[in-house]
Amino acid sequence: MISTVVWGTGNVGRLAIRAVEAHPALQLCAVIVHNPAKVGRDAGELGRLDRLTGVEATDDVEAVLAARPQAVVYAASGDIRPDEALADITRAVRSGAVVVSPALYPLYDHRNAPPEFRDPVLAAVTEGGGSLFASGVDPGWGNDVLPLLLSGLGTTVDVIRCQEIFDYSTYDQPDSVRDLVGMGRPMDHEPMMLMPSIPTMVWGGQIRMMARALGVELDEIRETSERRALDTTVTTRTMGTFEAGTQGAIRFEVQGIVGGEPRIVIEHVTRIHASCAPDWPMPPDGGDGAHRVVIEGRPRIEVTIEATDEGENRSAGGNATAVGRLVGAIDWLVEAEPGLYDALDIPLRPAIGRLGRTKS
Repeated sequence: MISTVVWGTGNVGRLAIRAVEAHPALQLCAVIVHNPAKVGRDAGELGRLDRLTGVEATDDVEAVLAARPQAVVYAASGDIRPDEALADITRAVRSGAVVVSPALYPLYDHRNAPPEFRDPVLAAVTEGGGSLFASGVDPGWGNDVLPLLLSGLGTTVDVIRCQEIFDYSTYDQPDSVRDLVGMGRPMDHEPMMLMPSIPTMVWGGQIRMMARALGVELDEIRETSERRALDTTVTTRTMGTFEAGTQGAIRFEVQGIVGGEPRIVIEHVTRIHASCAPDWPMPPDGGDGAHRVVIEGRPRIEVTIEATDEGENRSAGGNATAVGRLVGAIDWLVEAEPGLYDALDIPLRPAIGRLGRTKS
């Protein structure tokens, strides 16, 4: 059994606890928390399991890493604290652990990551012998392994389009929804997520990885964006009230240009309420969210993924698939050489040993 730590117990971390507990090759050995109120609570409670695990949460990072766990699922946020997240991750890698995380977007495509992200991790790998695989859902499997798999089913491929279409009122993370994305902010406020170069920083790595896998050279990466205001004030179940006239929807594309044309496209359509921008793409069933890949060519291929968890919540479902991809890679990484890995290095494998299995 591979001794595994879950670091962070928020929207991603509680799902990671469940994924580690369910995996037949992994043994949950510790849970690290930042909130003092969570110290001493059982991982089963924090992970919303229906049982206790006997593993109590701790904020003593040094003691946990000193025990030399084989793997760490780093589930703490990196969106608004990238320096701290990078320091935590390099610390875990330096301890010799295999680390998997969705926290730092630049490291998804580590070959092109800025030196300030890449170099500390490489130094930690050399010093401690650990590894890192950073990935997610979008960016992540929704615009790397899935579109590449589907492209191989085509005779000719003209354009690969990856879409995330989501109602963000189901995404219980106010800092991201209101501050980074700008929902509920005045229309003269420029949200950080739409500032020039930021979409490319987050999703450009996925464009570059797809281009590398497809054997094509990119001319450049371009960005487009649109915003819409709410016509009426809306009150959401989890995210509070959003006033009429404030930002209610955004739509942007990150485009990989090949031969002068957009050939590899990642598109996001994000709303805080379904009434805003109804003419923009919607999930096929009219639900809260979906990930879609469209291969324009011959044949035309379209696949839509709708994942749910925690009471039919599609944001939680998307997070759970990201966790599944990361946790499912741990045993492969433990057998591999120390290093930095990306989604093209690590196979997407069946749920070996997990079909119909309930961990006691």
